[in-house]
Amino acid sequence: MSRLKLPTIAPSEITPEAVWQSRRAWLKQAGMGALAAGAGAFGASSLAQDAQAIGLSATPNPDFLLLDQATSEKDITSYNNYYEFGTGKTDPFENAHKLQTRPWAVSIEGEVARPRTFDIDDLLKLAPMEERLYRLRCVEAWSMVIPWIGYSLSTLLKAVEPTSKAKFVEFTTVVQKENMPGVKSRIIDWPYVEGLRMDEAMHPLTMLVFGVYGKQLPNQNGAPMRLAVPWKYGFKSGKSIVRIRLLESMPLTSWVKIAPQEYGFYANVNPEVPHPRWSQATERRIGGGFFAPRIDTQMYNGYAEQVASLYAGLDLRENY
Repeated sequence: MSRLKLPTIAPSEITPEAVWQSRRAWLKQAGMGALAAGAGAFGASSLAQDAQAIGLSATPNPDFLLLDQATSEKDITSYNNYYEFGTGKTDPFENAHKLQTRPWAVSIEGEVARPRTFDIDDLLKLAPMEERLYRLRCVEAWSMVIPWIGYSLSTLLKAVEPTSKAKFVEFTTVVQKENMPGVKSRIIDWPYVEGLRMDEAMHPLTMLVFGVYGKQLPNQNGAPMRLAVPWKYGFKSGKSIVRIRLLESMPLTSWVKIAPQEYGFYANVNPEVPHPRWSQATERRIGGGFFAPRIDTQMYNGYAEQVASLYAGLDLRENY
């Protein structure tokens, strides 16, 4: 397979490791000071999660880097959608410290020759860890640029040998009722389920993510393992995955089940197809400030050269 031709990031745009490590140390000290001064739940949550941070070494992959400036670690880890912990953007940061991520197992089932259950520590060692700078675009018209750590999902799928009947891949996320306050609501018929076509799942850009900014994933970002599909809207990239099934038929995914008129199975980033309640033509890059100018949304989130061929002949308005 030919190497992907993504733009190489300019050296001036890369944040040196020493800088963000020292920034983390400063934030930790600030958090301790705030806690000592009687900080609220937000500060306590920050301190607890920081204490749990575990380093995760990875080699930057030059084929998966961008010219975009990376979003700060603070914004990546404190501004999230993770409805199991609440619908507010800071709810996951405040509540996800309760998530139990050990022990953790991920079962691979369905149309495979070698079904298997992997322990998370085995998955961490299944392939060399890479750091990839990926765009994340959410359907609410905000975006980030995130230095994810992991490897291509295809590595795991090949290990279980998909059969000729495998046309789709379904991902199911964890439900911990005692630890996830959001599952008490009926916004979603829990557990959260997402899916991809088999060729989408096997594409080198589709990534199993185990870390960010040099550390294992924080709980609020989908610990201990999540998906990243950078040319699709963020809701396609399931967090805290516990089951992967290979199927012959298209799975019924959570948002398609709830609101099919708003959230389609494909969910490719497409500025030409508006959400029924707002435009997708522009986006707000998190970290640029509230008054920062909006930027134009790129087709397939800027990955058209790599993935447009997957949808040749597909009506992208009907298959939104």
